[in-house]
Amino acid sequence: MNVGYMTGFGNEFATEAVAGALPVGRNSPQKVAHGLYAEQLSGTAFTAPRGENRRSWLYRLRPAGVHGEFAPFLQPRFHNDFGDGPVTPERLRWSPLPLPQAPTDFIEGLYTMAGNGSAAAQHGVGIHLYAANVSMHGRYFYDADAELLIVPQQGRLRIATELGVLDVEPQQVAVLPRGVRFRVDLLDGASRGYVCENFGALLRLPDLGPIGANGLANPRDFETPVAAYEDLEGEFELVAKFQGHLWRAPIGHSPLDVAGWHGNYAPYRYDLRRFNTIGSISFDHPDPSIFTVLTSPSDTHGTANLDFVIFPPRWLVAQDTFRPPWFHRNIASEFMGLVHGVYDAKAEGFAPGGASLHNCMSGHGPDAATFEKASNADLSKPDVIADTLAFMFETRAVIRPVAQALEAKHRQRDYPQCWAGLKKNFRG
Repeated sequence: MNVGYMTGFGNEFATEAVAGALPVGRNSPQKVAHGLYAEQLSGTAFTAPRGENRRSWLYRLRPAGVHGEFAPFLQPRFHNDFGDGPVTPERLRWSPLPLPQAPTDFIEGLYTMAGNGSAAAQHGVGIHLYAANVSMHGRYFYDADAELLIVPQQGRLRIATELGVLDVEPQQVAVLPRGVRFRVDLLDGASRGYVCENFGALLRLPDLGPIGANGLANPRDFETPVAAYEDLEGEFELVAKFQGHLWRAPIGHSPLDVAGWHGNYAPYRYDLRRFNTIGSISFDHPDPSIFTVLTSPSDTHGTANLDFVIFPPRWLVAQDTFRPPWFHRNIASEFMGLVHGVYDAKAEGFAPGGASLHNCMSGHGPDAATFEKASNADLSKPDVIADTLAFMFETRAVIRPVAQALEAKHRQRDYPQCWAGLKKNFRG
């Protein structure tokens, strides 16, 4: 299967794996070249404004509707049952999800942590971890509920999709549009990472406002795959996620059989090491919004359904300033993960592959050891935050942790004690 990329965020692309697969001047001619079928894949309403409309035309060996009947598929650790009872305001943290011992592929290895909203309401997020040790053999998957943001932490993934192949490694992310069928192969054996389901508006680049035309994530650094197809027949399985539940259908061929496509609704990857970090060069610690890579806007201007924020390597040079993230309480709720290195607001306990949840108005910030170190640092010298990458899924709604996350053995039940050493220093 061919692996190649085109660049640019949200561009109209045209790519074919078979010469002449794309019709010229029309989308669905009476007869498509090479005996292919024309099929439109729409990611927005037909009548969405031109600048927001997302759709692609696929020219494939068989229409997507050619498969057997769906029946329920049981994977109880992966779901959207976020509950409707009380939600603890406690600050929560987890060690990395243990790697599986039995053969476990990407779908079997998905583990729901928290979420809000629903696919039915078309807003909110589902937050999951994954831990897998085998590739998806004879199995394909699509999520009819949400756009998927995949953040690998350990091990490279080869994500073969209908529209082409994405190779994704730690410090890169992949975004798979709602409904796109794919298979995940593990290139380095046991793998682990994070997945965010976005039930709301499609992820886009944030507006830059006074920053100007350049900075943060640049559109040209986003990569979309070129067309590639599989002409395979056999006994396969198509797994679908629909309205929070999983279903399976037999399929006699690979559904990754698109020989050419054109449009702007497609998977893409982004290398987080290309993010152009903005920071203060005078005083004060800026708000974390300056680290936003992608955003899913809500119906309230300036308030996101989902922000994907990263904390990459950077220089801290602000004078007369507490340089790490300050103590804070937010109207938004924050789920954090760590890809590698050390997060500068915590001295210990927050390990790569781990996670934390700080919900709306729950006080949090640096632990006691970090506070003491930063309060007494020599600010005449710059501080280089090197070899690290943390990230945050931030939402406007409370993130509801699910029962298996609250009861998990790898939950750090003593996490709130990291602030116990913050004593009163008042000398008034």
